[in-house]
Amino acid sequence: MSPTPPVLALPATSEELAGRLQDGLAEVDALLRREVDHDDPFIAGANVHLAEAGGKRFRPLLTLLASEVGSGVNPEVVAAATGVELTHLASLYHDDVMDEALVRRGAPSANALYDNSTAILVGDLLFGTASSIIADLGPEAVKIQAQTFVRLCSGQIRDARPAPEGVDPVDYYLQVLADKTGVLIATSARYGAMFAGCDPVTVETLREYGERLGMAFQLADDLIDIASASEDTGKTPGTDLREGKRTLPVLFALASTDPADARLQELLRSDLRDERSLAEALELLRVHPAMDLAQEQTNAVAEEAVAALDSLPDSEARTALVALASSVVTRVG
Repeated sequence: MSPTPPVLALPATSEELAGRLQDGLAEVDALLRREVDHDDPFIAGANVHLAEAGGKRFRPLLTLLASEVGSGVNPEVVAAATGVELTHLASLYHDDVMDEALVRRGAPSANALYDNSTAILVGDLLFGTASSIIADLGPEAVKIQAQTFVRLCSGQIRDARPAPEGVDPVDYYLQVLADKTGVLIATSARYGAMFAGCDPVTVETLREYGERLGMAFQLADDLIDIASASEDTGKTPGTDLREGKRTLPVLFALASTDPADARLQELLRSDLRDERSLAEALELLRVHPAMDLAQEQTNAVAEEAVAALDSLPDSEARTALVALASSVVTRVG
């Protein structure tokens, strides 16, 4: 397992809080390592492949940070943080099969390194491992895990389908994001508050914050996929376009009535697996006003996340949660 990754930038975090978060992430990594180990070396290696490839550990970080609103990190918080990270990792194995991805986090995807069947089964194994950890936290946690999984899967299914006739494409896409990304991040924050002894109102506040934060996180990822000019993010630029996904900048560009956008719209409606067409589409989209509109929408969703925290009293943890929302939408990778 790789060393504990750096905490996503939290400009308002004290050294003491940052230290507690780093210590908590180290505990999460240690528990994750123990839980995914297996007597069969092949299975053990496949289990940890994406974990060792890196990642920000964003979801367990949020669980730990949300716990600071209550009594702080304890063994149950660490277990919950490990469960959400394993759930996330499991979903990535399935995502890569669905997307026919070759690279994940700068390393070969599991389906490319092994095969589709192995990647699917390893994803299932990790989901099962996550559920086993969560089961030790009680029936309410199990129910939340099941509800989260249902929404996550339904979001992934609808992500591969266009908006139904008569449904606003932007509204449809935002709901897809709430399900496929927002819900697990919401559960991450919810678990942190729950297992740190917060009252039900505070738990719901953190859940709502997490869902909006998760949507902003994915919207920022969509922008990075277009704006990044290199592969240093661990994901090939233009991946979403190549897969035919209509993310927010694409939806805004397609809605334009400016005749000058005809070529871009033609490209966006075409098969962009052709590298020359993809390069041209990226070049045109990067300078299109749709990118600014999508950034404004991303910022607005992050502001909604911050507004959800209004009922919390001032604290170092609340300040850090506000800073986290800012860092999510200003990052470049």
